[in-house]
Amino acid sequence: MGPAVKHGFFRNLLVRLLLFGVLIVALRFMYVVIVHGGKCDARDFCLFSSQEGITLPDAGSSSGSNFFILGGDSPASPVWSSREWRRTVSYYSTIFQNLLMEGFLSATSKSLLMDAASGQEVLALKEIGVSDAVGVSKMKSLPLVIAWDLFSLPFGNNTFDFVFCGRQTVERSLHPAKLALEISRTLKTEGVLVVHTSSAGDVYSLNSFLSLFPGHRLLRSRETDGLDFSAAREIILQKGGGSLTLGPGREESEKADSSGKCFTPEYKLKLLHSAEPLIKEEPLKPWITLKRNVQNIKYLSSMVDINFKSRYVYVDVGARSYGSSIGSWFKKQYPKQNKTFDVYAIEADRTFHAEYESKKGITLLPYAAWVRNETLSFEINGDPGQKDEIKGRGMGRILPAAGSATGLTKTRVVDEIQAFDFAEWLKNTVSMTDFVVMKMDIEGTEFDLLPRLFETGAICLIDELFLECHYNRWQKCCPGQRSPKYQNTYGQCLELFSLLRKSGVLVHQWW
Repeated sequence: MGPAVKHGFFRNLLVRLLLFGVLIVALRFMYVVIVHGGKCDARDFCLFSSQEGITLPDAGSSSGSNFFILGGDSPASPVWSSREWRRTVSYYSTIFQNLLMEGFLSATSKSLLMDAASGQEVLALKEIGVSDAVGVSKMKSLPLVIAWDLFSLPFGNNTFDFVFCGRQTVERSLHPAKLALEISRTLKTEGVLVVHTSSAGDVYSLNSFLSLFPGHRLLRSRETDGLDFSAAREIILQKGGGSLTLGPGREESEKADSSGKCFTPEYKLKLLHSAEPLIKEEPLKPWITLKRNVQNIKYLSSMVDINFKSRYVYVDVGARSYGSSIGSWFKKQYPKQNKTFDVYAIEADRTFHAEYESKKGITLLPYAAWVRNETLSFEINGDPGQKDEIKGRGMGRILPAAGSATGLTKTRVVDEIQAFDFAEWLKNTVSMTDFVVMKMDIEGTEFDLLPRLFETGAICLIDELFLECHYNRWQKCCPGQRSPKYQNTYGQCLELFSLLRKSGVLVHQWW
């Protein structure tokens, strides 16, 4: 067969294939016209669906009650021919159908679907008869979904009867509290919020989620099948008339009283039963025993899911150098569950201030944590005149303002520094919906500072505390002799640790 013959053969074959394709399209068109009366169904291999009009908000309306109808035959409609796409629609249709049958949703519910990027959730609602629905996402998918900032929705207060958050919308948000506030704002009183999440499986995480929605009532929390048969949890809330959200292990008495003190929920107290036991007997070699005890520590973030917190905060009280604990321990070893923590370093010794200037994400408070705002005198550990000793320096004990009254010798260095009311600062910096981890190494001042935290109720803002308690321990240099530097005993330290745990703070013996 010559080249010319081969060329003609392939050309004829190509023409026949094209004619066959045209015939298939023509037959398909005739089927649509005859069987469906000209209306194309997404399940019939159509490229675009002629769904009914989708109700979308008028972004310019301040009340959120004005709506317009966007035609479903828009060429911008999503491609609904994918079998996988349709399978997801069917998944959400089943969910919404169940909610409809149980009374959480009705055909007349004005509905909002958060972060509905593909529009499948909106289409699923329409297919079961809930026509007044709109999806919002970062990317538009007209006519089902509009593109908008989820933290500043274009709807008025009390607009929707039903709001749905799927695809782990809340826990993946960088600002879950802000997102929750916006959802609550647009939801009508008595309106229903349904959230699907892969978190909230433990009581701690569930209550963290509920704390994001004050004034909402928990109707149901149960396990369900997620997409691709993944584990998920369905949480249903109803916006009430200012009633307190209560979850497992929570009572009305948790609310702060008029004195500002707080009450510890039962679920937090039960959680402490899983903590490592306190060292009851005073160790003969505390510098070794306490260091080894770090291996036994059960971190809070390794026991529970810390999703749904407004912020994640680490406060290092008595931070010293960056590498002392922030860089060497917290950054590298503390299990943060991929969360970004705001770090506060509280260090009064000026020796360490300069290195924090180059550390991003760390706020230095160059003051002494104390029970009130005033100027204090501190004993400096080490001799600042020797460069090789600077690494080991740090603010020591708080001394009376008149250092001469203490009989200090000239070889001991005293520095004056500004102190601040740590309890008030903490109450102004973090909230009950934040996840707060704290390390405290303040040379015996813990016996002044912690009672102040209890007195003001600020202690309840701390989720986990790593505390080095200073007492008249056995000296490493001189066996049989106790350090004269501190007056408190190991028994008093143990009482302090026990009190903290009874108050719901997961405290660990630090070194």
